[in-house]
Amino acid sequence: MSRLSKQILEDYEGPAIRPAYDQARVRPAIVHLGIGAFHRAHQAVYLDDCLAIDPNWAIAGASLRRGDTHDALAPQDFLYTLAVRHDNDVRTRIIGSVAGILYAPPDNEPVIAAIAADDTRIVTLTVTEKAYCRNPATGDLDPEHGDIRADLEAIKGARSVPGLLVAALAQRRKRDLPPISIVSCDNLPANGTTLANVVSQFAAMVDPGLADWIEQNIAFPCTMVDRIVPGTTDEDRADISALTGYEDAWPVVTEPFSQWVVEDRFAAGRPPLEQVGVIMADNVEPYEIMKLRLLNGSHSALAYLGVAAGHETVADAVSDPVLAAYLDAMMRIEIMPTVDVPGADLNDYVKSLLERFSNTALKHKTLQIAMDGSQKIPQRLLGTIRDRKTAGAPHDRLTLAVAAWIRHLSGSRPDGSDYSIEDPMAGSLAAIAGETLPDIDAFGNSVLDLQTIFGEDLTADRPFRAAVLSNLRALFENGAGAAMKGLC
Repeated sequence: MSRLSKQILEDYEGPAIRPAYDQARVRPAIVHLGIGAFHRAHQAVYLDDCLAIDPNWAIAGASLRRGDTHDALAPQDFLYTLAVRHDNDVRTRIIGSVAGILYAPPDNEPVIAAIAADDTRIVTLTVTEKAYCRNPATGDLDPEHGDIRADLEAIKGARSVPGLLVAALAQRRKRDLPPISIVSCDNLPANGTTLANVVSQFAAMVDPGLADWIEQNIAFPCTMVDRIVPGTTDEDRADISALTGYEDAWPVVTEPFSQWVVEDRFAAGRPPLEQVGVIMADNVEPYEIMKLRLLNGSHSALAYLGVAAGHETVADAVSDPVLAAYLDAMMRIEIMPTVDVPGADLNDYVKSLLERFSNTALKHKTLQIAMDGSQKIPQRLLGTIRDRKTAGAPHDRLTLAVAAWIRHLSGSRPDGSDYSIEDPMAGSLAAIAGETLPDIDAFGNSVLDLQTIFGEDLTADRPFRAAVLSNLRALFENGAGAAMKGLC
């Protein structure tokens, strides 16, 4: 069986939809940082559609930590297959919007040079919350972060995302190049504003004049992204090869639903996004809050409670009637009153989320969603809890989700089997578990004392702390099912 490449596309007559443009005419104008599965199943697909309208918006991808995506796709001319699955239905499409992938750690100088190139007009990012090197409670740049300290001491190059962007922008300023737009596509509140803050704060440490230039010239639009994209498995690769008739080292698998909302504020032009289904908005915040709280918040709750209940995948967890009823009640009773999107039917949105979670074709691991909780729960759960507290409204289900995250940090399932904690704070969190367990209250109190996660307000909130500890004891002593039953 032949490997996917531009050459085999010339005579390809299989079921996978081919790119609807002449690939010889495309030119990259976008540098994307963090070219993982989500980007390749989301923004790269929208941009693939844009290339059929305007061929000057291809992507130069950049992997900042690992070279496996480059190594897998380079022999394929950076083509790959998008497989859209819903239960037993599968549709395949070949994506050609990625013109190439850079991989050059530890200094990432070729990536810096690509951002500083004359033809680059936009930088996009899907680097996850932890790569912003910020304090999750305050949102500010963490000057003590190891990568930030290393970049401040380096003569050239950069290993952190803020450092890399500042280094590239400094080159653009020095060469008097046109401004560009830097577009965060990560699940962060006000992601464009957050990115602008950490970039400006890093720049101010290097050169206050550069920080002023960035503020005056660089656009940081906010966005909201939504598509469920599990990790690709060897079984996926085999199934897709059998279906398409060619080998693909790294296809991506996703659901039919996809949404991208973008603040229409660009410094140097943009692709025709509104013509390919992207919502161009003056204010992204209502969409962002809806997605972060209803989808991401419930996804995290499902992951932590799902792991505790022994469910390996999201679809398995949602098939548990107790867990499904708990999620439905949490979204409708506690989260929906904090969300206001003009014209949106939130009841329908909640119904659609539960349907999306139940898609058996997506083997989305609960442990995968559970990663990086210290960075995720402040915006996915704690912001909603704060709003409920301000309104004098109960938040029992949300509080159970926080307790489930702390329970997760024990690294042990109820059956005694272990799993590893994947988190930027994994070392300190593991140390807390090792020093305090099996004393459940000591364990919970030590985690709740972390102001970098809970802020000064929630660490000092006695009723909140008592409620979390009560739920934590219930999870350890009685199990996730019993803890959820009274909240359905």
